[in-house]
Amino acid sequence: MPRVAAIDCGTNSIRLLVAELTERHDGTVDLRDLHREMRVVRLGQGVDATGRLAPEALERTRAALADYTIAARRKGVERVRMVATSATRDASNRDEFFAMTREVLGTEAEVITGDEEARLSFTGAVGEQDPDDGPFLVVDVGGGSTELVLGDWDGRRASVTAARSVDVGCVRITERALKSDPPTSNEIVAAREFATGVLAEAFDAVDVSKARTWIGVAGTVTTLSAVAQELPEYDSERTHLSRLTPADITRVSGQLLEADHAARAANPVIHPGRVDVIGGGGLIVQILAEQIGLRGGPAELVVSEHDILDGIALSLA
Repeated sequence: MPRVAAIDCGTNSIRLLVAELTERHDGTVDLRDLHREMRVVRLGQGVDATGRLAPEALERTRAALADYTIAARRKGVERVRMVATSATRDASNRDEFFAMTREVLGTEAEVITGDEEARLSFTGAVGEQDPDDGPFLVVDVGGGSTELVLGDWDGRRASVTAARSVDVGCVRITERALKSDPPTSNEIVAAREFATGVLAEAFDAVDVSKARTWIGVAGTVTTLSAVAQELPEYDSERTHLSRLTPADITRVSGQLLEADHAARAANPVIHPGRVDVIGGGGLIVQILAEQIGLRGGPAELVVSEHDILDGIALSLA
């Protein structure tokens, strides 16, 4: 089977996975990592306020994508799929983004729907799980949106039963409500009200009480795990499949919201591109934990380093 490259261009970061796909005897596909990379380009900078992609954000994305293209070619990639999510869905000048990606990558970027984003994230997240631990609730807290997906995994394929994407993420909530450094108590209250109201739509569509296991994916959740563990440096092997209790989430979220920019930047596990928005991301995860608990869902959060990138790569099989 071919070597593939999956590129996920979100509101806050752009990520690359180069992988080798192998078909097993039972017809399922095994994915072996060859290269993973993430850069924070903040493509969604100001989109919530202006409705447009900022020129400097487009240029940062162009530079990262050019390097990714070179890396994919050096690894002998035969198939490439790039997906773009919340920021480009919302931007009035998204045609500039498409023209840039065609020029640099040589193929079209896909602006996927929130539901497709949720399906791909679910597929990537549940592949290592014991089917008996399902149904699974997979939550992806991104820069501009948050996805909730409920489904099953039989050891060979994923089956999604409900999914919803809503427009609240770490960048969007920070730009809208958390403007002071550190945020004021009034700002935190406003941010909490905003996130709770938006997330209600997702909870109306996805019955979390049916889930036995809650899995969180993407940079906000993995960073919360690294902070909670007080790691001396970011270590994906330590964060992958770690667990956070509701008390852990509340404690870490509170610490991040109380800290100023300098204190967050001094923490070695927080990527420089997440320093400004990790407090808002933590607040969203805290609200998710509270609401999932109130609705009879699983209490503990399983942290996964495998997410939409893995799902994109598997879609190329």
